Amino acid sequence: MGQVVHGEMERAFDAALEQVGRFLRTDLKTVDGDSARPQLVILENELKRERAGALERGAIDREWFRKTVRWLVEWLPETEPSLIGALGRIIRSTAK
Repeated sequence: MGQVVHGEMERAFDAALEQVGRFLRTDLKTVDGDSARPQLVILENELKRERAGALERGAIDREWFRKTVRWLVEWLPETEPSLIGALGRIIRSTAK
């Protein structure tokens, strides 16, 4: 894999992790009105784990991506699409 794609993938994961951190700091609520902190902590850990694996493999685990997006839209309020956008950037980073 080229350095440009590798670097873009790394930046995409970092941006997603920044979004998660922002939502943790602002106490994001789920679509049901509960604190999203438990889901955000899980997502943060998953992003870190997948980031390490993807950088090593040079590719995103597409099954992980599909599963994560489906799970995310179950609890993320529609008013906060930036996290979905950040995940989209991750998958697009390897489509070059």
